Amino acid sequence: MEQLIENKLIKANKVFSEWRQQPFEERQKLIRKSAEILKNNAEKFGKIITNEMNKPISQSIAEIEKCVLMMNYYADAENILSPEKIDSEFAYSEIHYVPKGVILGVMPWNFPFWQVLRFTIPTILAGNTVVLKHASICFGSGKAIEDIFLEAGFPQGVFQNLEIGHAEVKEILEHDVIKGVSLTGSEKAGGEVASIAGLNIKKSLLELGGSDAFIVLNDANFDEAAKVGAQARLQNCGQTCVAAKRFIIQAEIEELFLPKFIEEYKKFVPADPMDKETKLGGMARPDLADELEKQFNKALENGAEIIIPLERVSDNEFNPGLIRVNEGNPILKEELFGPLGMVMIAKSDEDALRMANDIPFGLSNSVWTKDKNRQYFFIENLESGTVNINRMTSSDPRFPFGGTKSSGYGVELSLLALKEFVNVKTIVGN
Repeated sequence: MEQLIENKLIKANKVFSEWRQQPFEERQKLIRKSAEILKNNAEKFGKIITNEMNKPISQSIAEIEKCVLMMNYYADAENILSPEKIDSEFAYSEIHYVPKGVILGVMPWNFPFWQVLRFTIPTILAGNTVVLKHASICFGSGKAIEDIFLEAGFPQGVFQNLEIGHAEVKEILEHDVIKGVSLTGSEKAGGEVASIAGLNIKKSLLELGGSDAFIVLNDANFDEAAKVGAQARLQNCGQTCVAAKRFIIQAEIEELFLPKFIEEYKKFVPADPMDKETKLGGMARPDLADELEKQFNKALENGAEIIIPLERVSDNEFNPGLIRVNEGNPILKEELFGPLGMVMIAKSDEDALRMANDIPFGLSNSVWTKDKNRQYFFIENLESGTVNINRMTSSDPRFPFGGTKSSGYGVELSLLALKEFVNVKTIVGN
């Protein structure tokens, strides 16, 4: 390990012994100050995101604004980590929540500020310190976040950006200083990191891929579902783990809904990501575009039919595609991370539920129906971390976010996230 990285880990561990003693309310003040800096420089930081991964600038600025919202949520949060007294016959009868120490974050490129801060803010508010391994194309975002924390007055070492490659993650995670890891990324990366953490008896939190269903039933608001559905698939050029990827449409409304959906879908045309009117930018890297093309062809070779062709117009830009996918198509076991959607036709509510659940993933599904009984049927039976009713999937600081099955484990956001990287200590006696 390079001496520079070793020194940063030692520094994170040293400052942890001081940071953990800071009152919860004092940590909150620094988080609020960081949020102010973000808010006052939203366009500046948005441009960093757009330059790094081609996100339309309006969406990049919206990402920064969402970070501000989340940070202020935690700046106002109730301290659920205070010692909890338990009724018993003992003089001492308490539960204490003790921060673990230095936590490693391994974060992706698709939301370069949001993913990092979503993990970091509750983790440091709980009294831990953080070292970040960001995606290689987003080192600028990682450095900017570190600078924001320092400008806000956080002690040096509470948050540090490590400009390292994937090969160095194993050595860092095995280091005695590191007490846990949070990863947002692919199934493959999640499995590798969780294995290393497990072998070293360290806590891991995984937010992995998804292939979420967008279920449209015969009593839905078709116009709204079509408009929201297109946005849900193509926001961030479809490079979102919780993007709607499989549109499961009830058979009797196919001829009514599908034309509306196609019309909305075709409104997304790649353009200059620095133009605030642009709705669709390019993919983050050309190799990711190559992979999406391979998946598109694989789907067709296994029986899928083209509704709207996926047309590559540059190294990393596409006119978005839409395909009708047959059950049993191997593409259903994969995540399409780009501007390509899948349509499936269901005969009934039960059929739609079966299709929605018949995949390895379980992140966040969306159901469109006005009927309360039908809503509860899907709420109770969909296998996912979140169920959205008559809205697109999106995370909200107030609500827990996490997946099931191959989509990962652990909780981000909400007050529950404060307890992800703490040790629970029981105090009993007289």
